Amino acid sequence: MSTLARWARAEWGPLYAAVRGPLRERRWRAVPMATAAVCLTAVLHFTHSRSWGHRFVQDVGTVRAEDPLWLALLRTPLSLFVPALDLPVWGALLQVLLVFGVAELSVGRWRTTVIAYAATLAGTLYARLGTWLGPGCPLGLPASDAHVVDTGPSAAVVGLAVYVGWRHRAYVTAGAVIVAMVVEVAVKENLAGKEHLAAIAAVLVLCAAGAARQRRSRDRAGSGSGAPPIQSWNRRPGPAQRRS
Repeated sequence: MSTLARWARAEWGPLYAAVRGPLRERRWRAVPMATAAVCLTAVLHFTHSRSWGHRFVQDVGTVRAEDPLWLALLRTPLSLFVPALDLPVWGALLQVLLVFGVAELSVGRWRTTVIAYAATLAGTLYARLGTWLGPGCPLGLPASDAHVVDTGPSAAVVGLAVYVGWRHRAYVTAGAVIVAMVVEVAVKENLAGKEHLAAIAAVLVLCAAGAARQRRSRDRAGSGSGAPPIQSWNRRPGPAQRRS
């Protein structure tokens, strides 16, 4: 086996094993959440592209930093499935199907939902914080970004890719995603790229919290099993033993 093949097996072997079993047994029935997300994204895109549905999608799924906080929080979950204006709809559908599907199979629906929403929410809240700080701050954003429409699954996709890579020890893959997002901001400094970095930061915090919880669990298990063995004092003393 070549060095590249060994590296690929070490990097993606655990993730492949986690995905292959359920997908082979149940096919598309193994990813109902990803399938539903793709269908919802397609329906919202179709509705948004029609004159009779454009305003409706704007009202229920479009987020801007200038919106009241309560309204932004209310719209954030659905904004994940409204395709971004600068991304072809097929790109959004492919992202959701591939990344959400792999995450659903490898880490479960509950974790996929939590990570996707946390990443999206982190990007949305960062846009609000950045425009409040202003361009004079290292983390600040220009005031014009408060009017930018903030929709699409990209923040959730990036966050899930990093989390799945960490969870299955595909650290090179997770690192490559992070580096790609940093390069995106360096080459094309826009709100979406900075929101991706905010999403990654939020996911890394969750990964660190999960790692700390695992260490505490191992420490408790180790301390519980490290008790000295119980000695029996009912043995009959031999000739070399001292009698009390």
